Amino acid sequence: MTEYLDILLYIQIGLSSICLFRIIRGPTIPDRMVGIDIFGILVVGICAIISVQTEKSFILDIGIAWIILSFIGTLTLAKYLSGKKLNE
Repeated sequence: MTEYLDILLYIQIGLSSICLFRIIRGPTIPDRMVGIDIFGILVVGICAIISVQTEKSFILDIGIAWIILSFIGTLTLAKYLSGKKLNE
């Protein structure tokens, strides 16, 4: 079982590096934001795999906090790109 989790962890890390490439080289701001969202989802997956491997549940709390911050950032950027102020 741990061999499969190791393989999944390496796949997640590889996909995260591809997302980092999209974040750095994205031609537009929305492309970069999509890369950041996908990167956040992959980080939560990495946290889940590490949590299962080490049997420590607090790592999932880190993943949940990460995804909440990612969601707030996405909402903020969408509002900014639509031309509205953040307090509207």
